[in-house]
Amino acid sequence: MAVYTLPELPYDYAALEPVINPQIIELHHDKHHAAYVAGANTTLEQLEEARDKENWGVLNGLEKNLAFHLSGHILHSIYWHNMANPKTDEGGGVPDEKDGLGDLADAITESFGSFQKFRKQLTFAASATQGSGWGVLAYEPISGRLIVEQVYDHQGNVGQASVPVLVFDAWEHAFYLQYKNQKVDFIEAMWKVVNWQDVAKRYSDAKANTPLLIPAQG
Repeated sequence: MAVYTLPELPYDYAALEPVINPQIIELHHDKHHAAYVAGANTTLEQLEEARDKENWGVLNGLEKNLAFHLSGHILHSIYWHNMANPKTDEGGGVPDEKDGLGDLADAITESFGSFQKFRKQLTFAASATQGSGWGVLAYEPISGRLIVEQVYDHQGNVGQASVPVLVFDAWEHAFYLQYKNQKVDFIEAMWKVVNWQDVAKRYSDAKANTPLLIPAQG
């Protein structure tokens, strides 16, 4: 059976300074993300054992564990690539046509009214998560529009089949060593490292590879 593996970072630990310091990146990736990978693999083994023994009494707990660990692995795998060095032209700024990001920029404007309105909504969604969670920009495959979602822990408040294209990690382990309890300051700083080229590719891939769930009539 295939197992999940921890992906390598696309940059070194210091690449996102001064927005995120190297110690946070190292702990976040090598410890926290690795724990979700290990948890997903362990839960799959436990589910296999439950099937073999027809021990269905443990199923509800194991399914919840799998969703938690697998979502943690998936969201973090996107998160690392959603960011780029703020000292270069790759990180931060605003997506626009001159950078080859016209489709993404148009979709944001169409879905939210303007980039600034979108930015404010995602900032608030991420910073206002109760406890641990994420703010997510996702492609929604019924309307074909972009939506902002709040992910509590690694589950909940998510439209089924929506495809994340930009994720902001609002768990304390993502920022506390540097920003203390100022979650809003961290989320605001995150805009300086957004890799819009990566976001645009994810949006394009989501449109191309996710068929509308309810085909247009006519």
